[in-house]
Amino acid sequence: MFKAIVSSGTLRAALDSVSVLVDECKIRLDEDELTIRAVDPANVGMVDLSLSAAAFESYETDGGVIGVNLSRLEDIAKMAGADQLVQFELDEETRKLHIRIDGLEYTLALIDPDSIRQEPDLPDLDLPATVVVEGRDVDRAVKAADMVSDHIALGVDAGEEYFYVDAQGDTDDVHFELDREDLIDLTAGDARSLFSLDYLKEMNKALPADGEVTIELGEEFPVKIHFDIAEGQGHVTYMLAPRIQSD
Repeated sequence: MFKAIVSSGTLRAALDSVSVLVDECKIRLDEDELTIRAVDPANVGMVDLSLSAAAFESYETDGGVIGVNLSRLEDIAKMAGADQLVQFELDEETRKLHIRIDGLEYTLALIDPDSIRQEPDLPDLDLPATVVVEGRDVDRAVKAADMVSDHIALGVDAGEEYFYVDAQGDTDDVHFELDREDLIDLTAGDARSLFSLDYLKEMNKALPADGEVTIELGEEFPVKIHFDIAEGQGHVTYMLAPRIQSD
């Protein structure tokens, strides 16, 4: 059993954060939260989403796992206005999800969860540097890097205590840095890793421009990016594998 009512804004924020990496996913329906964990087909980017029951207008479930086509679900969510509510009810016999939005009714056929990629384990990495920055600053850095390269280096200089972004193209380079005064918070440790800009551009689409984004970094280690959605009732973690630089 699964019945829920949620605002379209909260629903879209949750779906957008996952769909930047995968087209389909498993949704775990627990008593106190809804969770999604997925990895992209190339095993480069991972997303871990939790949305508390408190983020919903109402939320009832006796547990279980459903598989969904994210692009179809997003298309339905876009039919709702900014302040409209979206109602869900699971028909367990037909394995279909009934969705209602202000008179509009849609029946979404679910995917067999066993046919969807296995959910990844979230590695417990002890990364030496942590940066807390406004989402708009990440957006500036990513867009600037995109003008010159398809790779982006993220790093922290522990001695000078600043966070920096480098992108090197065939003819042009970009360097962007924020010192401790420009950042919300900084745990300074030497860190630098190179990443595919294509993945960061997709993740950047889901970051809150006016919200806090936490970035954990190491030396040629995956980056972990955390941010809240649904007024703090939901949380998203991205993990992106580095491109190892050859000498």
